[in-house]
Amino acid sequence: MSLFWRIFGLNAVVLGTATALLLWAPVTVSVPVLLTEAVILVCGLVVMLVANAALLRIGLAPLDRLTKLMTRVDLLRPGQRLPVTGHGGVAELIRTFNAMLDRLEAERATSSARALSAQESERQRIAQELHDEVGQSLTAVLLGLKRAADQAPGPLRAELQQVQETTRESLDEVRRLARRLRPGVLEDLGLVSALTALTNDFATHTGLKITRHFAADLPPLDAQTELVLYRVAQEALTNVARHAEAERIELRLRRTTGAVVLHISDDGRGIGIGREGDGIRGMRERALLIGATLEIDTGTTGGTHVSLSAPTAKKPVPTAQEEDADHG
Repeated sequence: MSLFWRIFGLNAVVLGTATALLLWAPVTVSVPVLLTEAVILVCGLVVMLVANAALLRIGLAPLDRLTKLMTRVDLLRPGQRLPVTGHGGVAELIRTFNAMLDRLEAERATSSARALSAQESERQRIAQELHDEVGQSLTAVLLGLKRAADQAPGPLRAELQQVQETTRESLDEVRRLARRLRPGVLEDLGLVSALTALTNDFATHTGLKITRHFAADLPPLDAQTELVLYRVAQEALTNVARHAEAERIELRLRRTTGAVVLHISDDGRGIGIGREGDGIRGMRERALLIGATLEIDTGTTGGTHVSLSAPTAKKPVPTAQEEDADHG
C-alpha cells in the first residue's frame, strides 16, 4: 500500500467509526446545545483526534526511522541500514535509501583508496628528498664545519663546534622526519619491528612510558594492511602526545579469529564528546580502506582506547593504478 492510501485508509477508519457512533448512538443534540451534550461532543472529538494521531504514528513510523538514520549516517561507519518489510511505497523508499548508501560507501572506499595511495606516494617522495637532498647537504655542512673547527683558533673553535652540534641535531631531526614519512623498517623488517621502532622513537621524544605486547602467533599480512596498522598506531600516538595529557601508553597487537587487532590505550583525560578531528577521521578512512573495524572510546577508568580489527582475509579496494590498468 502506498503512503497516500495508507494515510487515507487510516483517516477513513477514524471518520467511519465516528460516523457509526453518531448514527447508532442514542445521543441527540439540542438547540441551543446543552452543557452535557457539548462535553460529550468535545470528548468524542478528542478521542477521534487521539485515535487518528496514534494510527498515523504507527503508519509513519518507518519514515521516522528513516529520518533519524539520515541525520546520523556516516560513510566512515559503514553498515548502517534499515530493515525492509513489505512492498509498499515506504518499503520501496527504504530499499532505495539502503541501495544509495551501498553505492556511496563503495564510492567513498574507492576515493579514499585513491587519496591515501596518492598521499603515501607523496610522503615517499618528500622522505626521499629529505634524505637525499637535505640530509646530504647537512652532512656536507657538518664535514665543512669540522674542518673549519680543526683549523680555527681556540675561541672560534668552540663556537664552530657549537654550530656543528646544532647542525648534527638538525640532521637527526631530518632523518627522523624522513622515517616518519616513509617507514623503511616496515618494508624491510615487518610490522612488529616497525611498531617497536615507532614506539621507541616516540618515547624518546615525548618522555611517555610505552609498554608493548606482541602476540607470538601473528599471521602474515599483506603490505596494505601492515601500512594501515602502522599509520593508525602512528596517528593514535600523536593524538595522545597532543591532547591526552597522559603519562603511560599501552600498545597491543594480537590475533583473533580471522583478524589482527591493534589496541592502544592511555591514562589521559579521554576523548570527550566533541567533534572528531581530522586525525580520527583519517584513521577511519584507513580502516575503511582494508575493511577493518575501528573503535575509539573512553575507558571506565579514564583515558582513550583505540582498537583496530583488521581482517586477515579481505577483498582489497582497487587502487588508482589498478583501476587505470583495468580500463586500459
